[in-house]
Amino acid sequence: MSGEIGHQEHIGPYRLLSRLGGGAGTGAGGAAHRAAGADGRDVAIRLLPPGAAPDITRMREVLSPYVVDVLDGDPTASQPYVVSRFVPGRPLAETVAEQGPMSGDALHRMAFGLAKALAAIHRTGLAHGDLGPETVLVVDGAPVVVDFALTESTSAGGDVRAWAATVTFAATGTPEAPADDLPPGLRPLVIAAADPDPGARPSAAELAAATSRLTMPTAPAPRRPEPPAPASTPPPAPAPASPVASRAVPAASATAADAHELAVARGWARLLAAMVVVIAVGIVIMAPIAGLVLSLGAVTLLRVAGTTARGWARALGRTLLTVPYAAAFTVAVPLGLVAVSAVGGEIDSLSACAFGAGTGAAVLWTAPGVSGPRRQLERLFLSVARRPRRIAAAGIVLGVLALAAVFGALTLTPSFSPMYGLQSSLEGTMDRLQTAVNRF
Repeated sequence: MSGEIGHQEHIGPYRLLSRLGGGAGTGAGGAAHRAAGADGRDVAIRLLPPGAAPDITRMREVLSPYVVDVLDGDPTASQPYVVSRFVPGRPLAETVAEQGPMSGDALHRMAFGLAKALAAIHRTGLAHGDLGPETVLVVDGAPVVVDFALTESTSAGGDVRAWAATVTFAATGTPEAPADDLPPGLRPLVIAAADPDPGARPSAAELAAATSRLTMPTAPAPRRPEPPAPASTPPPAPAPASPVASRAVPAASATAADAHELAVARGWARLLAAMVVVIAVGIVIMAPIAGLVLSLGAVTLLRVAGTTARGWARALGRTLLTVPYAAAFTVAVPLGLVAVSAVGGEIDSLSACAFGAGTGAAVLWTAPGVSGPRRQLERLFLSVARRPRRIAAAGIVLGVLALAAVFGALTLTPSFSPMYGLQSSLEGTMDRLQTAVNRF
């Protein structure tokens, strides 16, 4: 960045459109701006104090309809910034101030959505650190949490207590109202979440599960008698449409569009991840020993990148637990092919062993009960899948590599380099087994 914030027209590659006020411009960070990306996407940019170091990679892994999508950021800039999707909503503080406290389904939706938002943030090892009425936007009646993981706080328990205060504010108009003012079903959850002992508080996931089962009656709004109009008074003209109501339909449309875009991006991410798995399996079939070593290393690194606790030791342990599972398939496939050869025909011994190794590699990457590496691949590709140009480039490159891997696996002679002695032993053993089976 260059120049003063108030006078510059760009922050990084983003063109500034306007400064966001209210809750969008205050809170854990500095000012916030509405901006346009190079692809025309509508974004919000939060400026951070110098020296702040947000974990952009992990923030982008938070995926929930109740949490704003983090798209980009630069923690190394002279004034760091975080780029997120622009949310066309209003802060909860303004909503309650204008429309009054929430009750019934609206309050239930708010409490549940906030708990789900925190659960999604905590799953990545992050914490919000500044949850409150100013960092919760209301879009079509649902909460969308913004400005998360911008403070030094890493306490999930602190977020849970903030959930209690925010839900209390939504229900009463003040975060410090007595618990007796809350609906009976919600009251014990708020009391537990606000417990002075952090260890006694429920987790955000537990709050989400508990609030999902709640039913809260809607409090009837007080009716005020209206004085009768004089007979000579003409009927009043229809009131102009409220600006809040006029934004309801666009907000709902924007929410539906964002949800559709996220679903499409996830579909592309799954496809790109599947291409990587195909390439990995093809490499293993062509070079079983080297390919299996590479696959073991790759799935371990992906687990390390996706873990939030215990680090590499836990990731390595999970990979080691998967090895016997993969080994069983590696052995079973060649034996099955030998058994099939008894019906008719002859199989190539090395190819049978190579296809067994490829099956074992597929188990390491993605099999029932083994989803960590595949899911981490999808998370890595999700940012690519949100931009059409990147989707096209990644799809072409990975598609070509996947076709080459399949072609090579079907046509090339497997190489067990550098373990040529093992290659001879496997070939001799498979030939003897095939001969023995064909005699019966």
